[in-house]
Amino acid sequence: MNTSLPFRVTPRSSSYWRVTFDSPPINLVTFELFAALGDLLDRMEADDDLKVVVFDSADPDFFLAHFDMLPRSEPYTGPTWLEVAGRMARSRVISIASLRGRARGVGNEFALACDMRFAARENAVLGQPEVGVGVTPGGGAPERLPLLVGRGRALEIIAGADDFDAETAERYGWINRALPDAELDAYVDRLATRIASFDRRPLSEVKTLINRSTLPSEADLTAGQDTFRTSLTWPEAHDRIGRLLQRGLQRRGDVEYDLGDHVAGL
Repeated sequence: MNTSLPFRVTPRSSSYWRVTFDSPPINLVTFELFAALGDLLDRMEADDDLKVVVFDSADPDFFLAHFDMLPRSEPYTGPTWLEVAGRMARSRVISIASLRGRARGVGNEFALACDMRFAARENAVLGQPEVGVGVTPGGGAPERLPLLVGRGRALEIIAGADDFDAETAERYGWINRALPDAELDAYVDRLATRIASFDRRPLSEVKTLINRSTLPSEADLTAGQDTFRTSLTWPEAHDRIGRLLQRGLQRRGDVEYDLGDHVAGL
């Protein structure tokens, strides 16, 4: 077993897996996570018995914090996030995000790429802080969120760059349900076990049918990714990112706990 992986896989049965993110200190999203998720999808697609996967976190404060903003010393040659997200959406396997703690930026975009999302009422925090950081979202939020919450609320979430609690996210249609923290695991486990008990063929076919009217186009997703990459070269982005890193971005502490407040205070 590769202990350096940013998550661990726990089969609950032959047809139901739990995948738990565990990458201290705050579950940053890195290129290495993209590569590991690509390998995981290979495993998922190769398993004829698997029907449902639940993603959760070992850290109650951070589901997936956001993308790693530090520059890389070497070029990355693995799968892009959009390739991973597209494969998840098209996979015959049902994916469920069980959210505790913070899911911001591409962390939230990971949850959006899952088929369903459930969150702990007391502690889940969702957001797209990119505009406040000086860049644009590039992992699907501008394309997926309007399909879930509508145009106005998508602009509120993305242009406002603030944090949102689980009850608001549920009311907006961003997530399926906000549940008491003490009930989240049991509810998601019951749903996943129920789905896993059904036959594979109808599950696969209904997901394909629903995808026809609910997924953004590949062209739109690619345009969003290209704009994000360009925005990383903007001088104002370098300035805002640098100031946030100096204040404590990507370290466990006040900036990461209350990022919505800090991006507005730059």
